[in-house]
Amino acid sequence: MTSPEQNRGVTRPDLAGVPAYKPGRTPENVSKELGVPHAIKLASNEMPFGPLPGVTEAVVEAVTRLHRYPDMFAVALRAKIAARHGLTQDHVLTGCGSVALCEILALATATHGDEIIFGWRSFEAYPIITTRTGADPIRVPLTSDNRLDVNGMLAAVTPRTRLIFVCTPNNPTGTSITRDELEHLLSEVPDNVLIVLDEAYREFSTDPDTVDGLDYIDRPNVAVVRTFSKAWGLAGARIGYAMASSQLIEAAGKVLTPFSSTLPAQAAAVAALDAEEEMRRRVNIITSERERVHETLTAYLPVPASQANFVWLPLGDRTTEFGHNCERQGIIVRAFDGEGVRVTIGTPHENDAFLKVAEKLL
Repeated sequence: MTSPEQNRGVTRPDLAGVPAYKPGRTPENVSKELGVPHAIKLASNEMPFGPLPGVTEAVVEAVTRLHRYPDMFAVALRAKIAARHGLTQDHVLTGCGSVALCEILALATATHGDEIIFGWRSFEAYPIITTRTGADPIRVPLTSDNRLDVNGMLAAVTPRTRLIFVCTPNNPTGTSITRDELEHLLSEVPDNVLIVLDEAYREFSTDPDTVDGLDYIDRPNVAVVRTFSKAWGLAGARIGYAMASSQLIEAAGKVLTPFSSTLPAQAAAVAALDAEEEMRRRVNIITSERERVHETLTAYLPVPASQANFVWLPLGDRTTEFGHNCERQGIIVRAFDGEGVRVTIGTPHENDAFLKVAEKLL
């Protein structure tokens, strides 16, 4: 006779309640499924302009050394990141995209019986990351104007709280918290609770009151996570970095997957950092287009002002239908059923194509 434990199967039972991460649909899949030629992908917040100058050459050179392990400590890349931000290398950790660094920081701070707090809706990897640590996810609803509810987060803190994810600008709504809000959070939260400022979209912010996490990493319970996937155009390379106190970086490094910053990814990121002026030029195009798209859409519904490279359409029950109808017209957006649609800002031509479809559907 088998015990209940033997009957449960080989996987953890709590995974049954964890939503799988859903990437944006690809043009190839949409074209095949719906017969739509030349579909435009505005679903994954990617930069539409191709690699920055020097990146392709750096990756090609790195490929010639693929028979060797990468530098596990990413010394050259960490040195370049540290110099750019006025830090020393012991304040910087690299990993497989910012999402991996979020997971590493969670693993370094939380375990079974603990709690991790985050706004909802926010980055959909947070509940997945939380479950991997064994902690309980605590979702705090956004405010009525699609912003993180800092007071709600503070009200959710208990003796079991170990970490709070603050996604700013928030994915998928594009809204940011202010300096006053962050300082209120930091002044009230216990010192043994880590605040992770997820700033994957920080380069796109044009609001002078948007938080810059670098102003706060001298605090022992603050970490800032950024990525090369968005503004720097390296989504396919999977490389990001965290900045925090040297003690926190050292602890996080102990649970980092060895060699997770690959040789081509490190080379691509170093080359991208050398092309910062071009990155800024491209970001300016995106932010200008963002304002144009936002202004057009506000004639049809209350679209929150975005500080990221996407806009949020709070369509509620109309979300799924809108997403499907966009795909039928060759525009791939990211629909969050029952809540809203996130639309990446693309090239002017791509944005024009989306607005033409949206004006018919809204």
